[in-house]
Amino acid sequence: MLTDMSTSRPGTPDTASAAPARRTHDDAPDTMALFARMAELEEGPERDELRDELVTAWLPMAHRIAGRFRDRGESVEDLRQVAALGLVKAVDRFDPSRGAFESYAVPTITGEVKRHFRDRMWALRVPRRVQELRNRVRVARRELTQNPGTPEPTTADIAGHTGLTEEEVAAGMEALESFSTLSLDAELSSGEDGYSLADTLGASDTSYDVVVDREAAKEGLRRLPERERAILYMRYFEDMTQSRIADQLGISQMHVSRLISRSCARVRDEVLGQRPGGRTTP
Repeated sequence: MLTDMSTSRPGTPDTASAAPARRTHDDAPDTMALFARMAELEEGPERDELRDELVTAWLPMAHRIAGRFRDRGESVEDLRQVAALGLVKAVDRFDPSRGAFESYAVPTITGEVKRHFRDRMWALRVPRRVQELRNRVRVARRELTQNPGTPEPTTADIAGHTGLTEEEVAAGMEALESFSTLSLDAELSSGEDGYSLADTLGASDTSYDVVVDREAAKEGLRRLPERERAILYMRYFEDMTQSRIADQLGISQMHVSRLISRSCARVRDEVLGQRPGGRTTP
């Protein structure tokens, strides 16, 4: 005769209810007693030793959390170091009377790793507000394109989804492409006539300044006496020396020098909006 062994006998505790609660991960050790003991200790060698023991026990969990952020431009070893720092903070701040350590440690460690990416992984220092806009835009784009075949969302679509203005969305989208920098020496062509990024950048054209200066001085030159205009023309456009100008006009070289200095000063003062005495024109 077969006996049904699956039925619990009276007085025998049910196996499922008697078994200890199953932890979420294998790297979540039972350390509540150690935390309770550490909470009772004053600062000192014994407490430091117990703290190190707890950190060591939970370190595999910190490494697991760090692994979630691999392939984002940071080495796994560096991520583990950051996660370990978050674990130390969690151990120091945990109050065992408030529940399980894992529930407190996971968001603490995750937050530390996210702060690392936010504050350290940008090649250029970006304001936190722009970083937050970048994250909101990135999440919105992912949510709006979950279904296959969904077109790329527009700025207006993202703004409507996030509640941001289109200007804020534009700033966030620009930040999406600004996580890393590109060297000005980076080669943009692999051929024999290769060129770098710096070769594609424009430079200031000093000719524009010359045009502006000439236009600004034009009226002042027109108001000079005819002889002074002729002297300036011979000196600066025909490249004649002061001695040659003096011989041509029948005056001394010193007189030519004084006329050139006085004429230039007069034109300069008019361009700067000043009277010849140096007083500003009202």
